[in-house]
Amino acid sequence: MKKSLMVSVVAALTIAAALVGVAQAQKDKKVIYVSSGQATYKPSPMGGISQEVLVGDPEKGAHATFTKFDPGYDAGMHSHTNDVSLVVIKGAYLYKDEAGEKRVGPGEFLFIPGGHKHWSGGDKTEGALFYEQGPGKFDRISAK
Repeated sequence: MKKSLMVSVVAALTIAAALVGVAQAQKDKKVIYVSSGQATYKPSPMGGISQEVLVGDPEKGAHATFTKFDPGYDAGMHSHTNDVSLVVIKGAYLYKDEAGEKRVGPGEFLFIPGGHKHWSGGDKTEGALFYEQGPGKFDRISAK
């Protein structure tokens, strides 16, 4: 019980810290409301991914997005320069690293530290819809 409470507190603090970074990146602070079900998702040139940018700019710095992985999407082994935090809304975000595999489902949180080598993908049937945020530019560095 104490361990799960501690994990919840750490997750909440991580999200709060990242949101502070995103908020500071905004020049025009205002209330923003976006429904994941009614968002306009733009396909990524990489294929298999689409996003609705909520705040910031993932190509330049701190950001928050709704991101979709198509069913069966496979990102391969990779890392990111900056930390990535995500909360799954629908489907399942599949994650694998040297410690094992995780199926991150609706309402579940995952924090991936910058530089950490991992594999990710979408559920074969539903894909994945998740809220993702980062304190800096988003990138995907293929692992060799």
